Amino acid sequence: MTMEAPAPKEATAKAPVTFPCSGCGGPMLFDSEAQNLKCQYCGRKEAIEDSGSQPVEYDLDLSGTDEENAARTDWGFRKQTLHCESCGGDIVLPELETAAICPFCGSSKVLSQQDTASIKPETVIPFQISMEQAMASFKTWKSKRWFVPNAFKNGNIVARLSGLYIPYWTFDADTDSVYTAERGDYHYRTVTRTRTVNGKTETYTTQERYTVWHRVGGEYDRWFDDVLVPASRRYDGKLLEKLNNFDLSKLKEYRPEYLSGYLAEKYSVPRSEGWQQAKVRIDNAIEVGIKRQIGGDEIRALRTRTQYSGLTYKHLLLPIWNAGYTYRGKPYRYMVNAQTGLVSGTVPRSPWKITFFVLFCLVAVLIVLYFIGQSQ
Repeated sequence: MTMEAPAPKEATAKAPVTFPCSGCGGPMLFDSEAQNLKCQYCGRKEAIEDSGSQPVEYDLDLSGTDEENAARTDWGFRKQTLHCESCGGDIVLPELETAAICPFCGSSKVLSQQDTASIKPETVIPFQISMEQAMASFKTWKSKRWFVPNAFKNGNIVARLSGLYIPYWTFDADTDSVYTAERGDYHYRTVTRTRTVNGKTETYTTQERYTVWHRVGGEYDRWFDDVLVPASRRYDGKLLEKLNNFDLSKLKEYRPEYLSGYLAEKYSVPRSEGWQQAKVRIDNAIEVGIKRQIGGDEIRALRTRTQYSGLTYKHLLLPIWNAGYTYRGKPYRYMVNAQTGLVSGTVPRSPWKITFFVLFCLVAVLIVLYFIGQSQ
């Protein structure tokens, strides 16, 4: 079994100090347990100021660009962008800090590039789950996978974990829809039929279903709040979707102190594209709501026209632990929601377990078919 060595846990303490300790001058990093800054040398803790202000929803102007005025692009510290030549990922770091390894793909081809203005996060969910808790969550998660090799399920997997803030967009929209459709309702009638049994013709009655169609139309109004869309292209979208159980009611006002000791990804999905993704989800939800409102047993020829108003957005950062590891020479990845502990990832498969399961299912089907044949 080939495993990657874990990154040194104290590596961040050797970086230039962004938030110096008032007691000893050492680096103060955000502590997920205490939910404040903690000195890595003397243990001194310092509360993070919270103004108590509510998150601001900004009007969505799709004719504009993602570059805004200086106040909207000030992240609260002098920053730089590190670009990975292998996967294209962009990492936001304090100006003098460095990252030798890309947290997205593990490549060492990480180069500093000129930073361009980007919308700062409006809100953030700070890390709640520590690295040790994330590793324990993964261990529990993999032990419950069915078709993985026993050596993997029961063994200790050494992985390189990176604490990352992933960029997201949220969108609000007020929708007014009008629709037309045909609604089908099932009805039943008794019909008489004949059949041949043991060479004799007999008559019997049965219930026959038919559908009565009616034209319908109406209005459907709905408000959508905080439709969450990942603003990152670096990950398998399905893995991120499985981690979307964030409690957005716990969002806090963005403060650069929350990023101390962690990495933040610069968004790669512009807000205009993010809105198009959100619109698809909104349209799908509207269709489901309209069909529920129409009722009936079947619906066909549904046509909907929707007007959108009150469009607003926020840019926010959500925390995950991202890990890459190898098993028998093949790379795998898992992520842990650093607020809830939910795990999503890829794992090796055991061909023997899969084969035995398929054979078991085939045998079970054959047994059922045998007893059905015996009863007839």
